[in-house]
Amino acid sequence: MKIDIEFNKNEDLMKQWVTQLNAKWEKVKLGGGEKRIAAHKAKGKMTARERIDYLLDKDKPQMEIGALVADGMYEEEGGCPSGGVVVIMGYIAGRQCIVVANDATVKAGAWFPITAKKNLRAQEIAIENRLPIVYLVDSAGVYLPMQAEVFPDKEHFGRIFRNNAVMSSEGIIQIAAIMGSCVAGGAYLPIMSDEALIVEGTGSVFLAGSYLVKSAIGEEVDNETLGGATTHSEISGVTDNKYPNDEACLDAIRRIFEKIGHFEKAGFDRATPALPRKDMKEIYGILPADRVKPYDMREIIERLVDNSEFDEYKALYGKTLLCGYARIDGWAVGIVANQRKMVKTKKGEMQMGGVIYSDSADKAARFIMNCNQRKIPLVFLQDVTGFMVGSKSEHNGIIKDGAKMVNAMANSVVPKFTIVVGNSYGAGNYAMCGKAYDPRLIFAWPSAQIAVMSGASAAKTLLQIRVAALEAKGQKITPEEEAKLLEEITEIYNNQLSPYYAAARLWIDGIIDPLDTRKVISMGIEAANHAPITKRYNVGVIQV
Repeated sequence: MKIDIEFNKNEDLMKQWVTQLNAKWEKVKLGGGEKRIAAHKAKGKMTARERIDYLLDKDKPQMEIGALVADGMYEEEGGCPSGGVVVIMGYIAGRQCIVVANDATVKAGAWFPITAKKNLRAQEIAIENRLPIVYLVDSAGVYLPMQAEVFPDKEHFGRIFRNNAVMSSEGIIQIAAIMGSCVAGGAYLPIMSDEALIVEGTGSVFLAGSYLVKSAIGEEVDNETLGGATTHSEISGVTDNKYPNDEACLDAIRRIFEKIGHFEKAGFDRATPALPRKDMKEIYGILPADRVKPYDMREIIERLVDNSEFDEYKALYGKTLLCGYARIDGWAVGIVANQRKMVKTKKGEMQMGGVIYSDSADKAARFIMNCNQRKIPLVFLQDVTGFMVGSKSEHNGIIKDGAKMVNAMANSVVPKFTIVVGNSYGAGNYAMCGKAYDPRLIFAWPSAQIAVMSGASAAKTLLQIRVAALEAKGQKITPEEEAKLLEEITEIYNNQLSPYYAAARLWIDGIIDPLDTRKVISMGIEAANHAPITKRYNVGVIQV
């Protein structure tokens, strides 16, 4: 393709964003910091990431879930990098799985509110895809200063043990290794797994530690006698086997995985993988630095799909949404993507890129139904500012057509995967399979923004509300004060638009380099292929 100054400017900005992402990633890998890592290893223990690296197959891809969780959060508590737990989708002995490892260098692996949310997300992925899950336990339990936010509610700490029981009943494999502390209610997690292993000298599991036992019943006992490896492997029978060190314990998990039987498959079609013919790196230059500028989303798609082949559905109708069939790393997919350039209808009407109109919503609904009919996974590429508004759009039935698209998407039984490329605003986020609509995985590029509306629109609206409130109290505001207030509001709102804000709160599973998009979707479909579709596709009452 022709490369010009605009392309180079776009490319430079995306490279800066990716460099920023990589810098955050390097910091996250340090967990609680180098001093705490050194203290942790002085006990003869591997770090959470070392344990995972040792356990997973070296010749297979890995994908981290929630790496940037808690970014910028809990600063008054000293921070909680990655939520104090590492979650990786990878392979053990060739079997795809989820590994969850407490990071004891972060507050001794204690559970913050976001830690519980991240663990539940890991279990959700395992449940949806019927993937084996491995827990590498090394945690001091609930972070007591915040217990009210992590202990009693439905989606809090206790839900994890409920999930342990449900997963077991569903035949989803769970293996646990106690490699450090495992205290109080958290003790149930490994013991509710199919097999519980423990490391001598460092692993311990009990409902109450020695200090609490003395306080509660007056008994004096050390933690090793109370709940160490020898106690639970030779006396209580709580754990199944003990191992002399982390490596031996992880080797035992690999041996378990080597003997796991094969699973039924959903039957998604996969051909021999092929790279795009068009250079994937050109994505950096295609995506505009100025997010209001138009671009052709086809150019992005053709750099993500095998052989750059995209068989478009209803190409001449509803043109602000691109729908079509392709392959990604060999897997057949149906793509629904926002077209960002201005388009012209057959009647001569100009339609704005990134906006969903009645005709495009109608087309997408039909396409989504076809993908369900044919058992083809769906990929949503979001760069959406919302649905078209105004009297003409309302008279054309935009709400009816939008509802049809949402209905078709929400009831989809084939797995859905969402990539937030650029804007993700308002109801457009919903229609394009935002987090609330159960995508198996949802990742964002560094260029993403996620909110009810754009920063400029929201800031002006919020300013009007603030000024009206002040005037209602009899306060007059000068133009200079109004300008300063707008600047403050804009800064706050723009911070909340950031993909890092979304990733920190697990509204998305992470932020990725655009060049990793194919890997994320491919691993996601492979995981989904573990779970046969048992529910019939039914959209219920639908507006026509």
